[in-house]
Amino acid sequence: MACAHVPPGGGDEPIGEGIASYYGTALRGSRTASGERFDPEELTAAHPSLAFGTCLRVQNAENGRSVRVRVNDRGPFVKGRIVDVSEAAARALHFLRRGVARVRLFLCA
Repeated sequence: MACAHVPPGGGDEPIGEGIASYYGTALRGSRTASGERFDPEELTAAHPSLAFGTCLRVQNAENGRSVRVRVNDRGPFVKGRIVDVSEAAARALHFLRRGVARVRLFLCA
């Protein structure tokens, strides 16, 4: 997965911490806010304000697992959540069964 946009300042300091959820196969093929088609097997994410193409490292705060995702959509639209990730990313972070997880967001270095 290639992230097209890596903002300056990426690294060790989280830019956010909160609850992540995922969206899965039901939305396969639907258009994201960036105009591309959603593929639950790609490592992508929805964020309310980061530029499309931004590379984020999402870390599960409960188990330490991390994955790099590319922002290609807007959301989440549920109060208290800071990011929605694809099913592939949720699988890598080990929260598919629970559906949500406490995460930290980092800009890719």
